[in-house]
Amino acid sequence: MPVPLYQRKAEFFRTLGHPVRIRVLELLGDGPMAVRDLLADVEIEASSLSQQLSVLRRAGIVTSRREGSAVIYELAGPDVADLMRAARRFLTDMLTHQAELLDSLREAPDSADDDPVAAAR
Repeated sequence: MPVPLYQRKAEFFRTLGHPVRIRVLELLGDGPMAVRDLLADVEIEASSLSQQLSVLRRAGIVTSRREGSAVIYELAGPDVADLMRAARRFLTDMLTHQAELLDSLREAPDSADDDPVAAAR
């Protein structure tokens, strides 16, 4: 029996559900990178980075190739970079809206009309 698309999507998003993996994908959105460069930018232990790269590679989200002694990683396709940019836009818009709401609450005068407990007194 085939796996439903919504279940595959959930598995895909679970794969993305780790901060190191997200950071790696953001970095690779700018182009292929050697593991040593990823390691310098992500600032975690080499074994931890290796584990996270392995998860991404098994999922087909990144690919790797050897160039001499260096291992180079890159996104399997441009859609992943688009997804990272879309997530950034979504979060930016959401946080902007929340900040605007907070500002409006801070600027609102204190009154019993806004406070149901005070209005009940």
